[in-house]
Amino acid sequence: MRDVDAESAEPRPTGTPLSRGAAARLAVPAAVLAAVAGAFTYVGSVDPYEPGHYPVCPLLRFTGVYCPGCGGLRSAHAFVHGDLAGALHANAPAVLTYLGFAVLWVLWAVRAARGRPVRVDLGPVHLWTLGTLMLVFTVVRNLPFGGWLLP
Repeated sequence: MRDVDAESAEPRPTGTPLSRGAAARLAVPAAVLAAVAGAFTYVGSVDPYEPGHYPVCPLLRFTGVYCPGCGGLRSAHAFVHGDLAGALHANAPAVLTYLGFAVLWVLWAVRAARGRPVRVDLGPVHLWTLGTLMLVFTVVRNLPFGGWLLP
């Protein structure tokens, strides 16, 4: 249903449209989303399994040790193509990061539209826990029994 604007006699949509202030506040979240979507589009279109498109991980190249990010591009490529099992196999923490980014971005956009600040307060316990989990992931994927975690 539409209302009629008394001054111009033109119909205007009902509901609460975004004010100019809200639209301006959404500019940064929209730009971040566009950059991430562009990166995923590129990784989805350029196959990381073909050599020459992406640089080799320096840690893997010089030491033979897989870092926590190894397989991240393959994971993103599989994720873009809807292969969730392949994405998890290439780098499970990366997939969790993609999903975490999506949740945080939605919260950011909603709060920005409402004019409220976004605060993600990770305390030392959270940071140490994340760091420890990444260290354990890195160590296990480089041990003989952790071969199922290799990209």
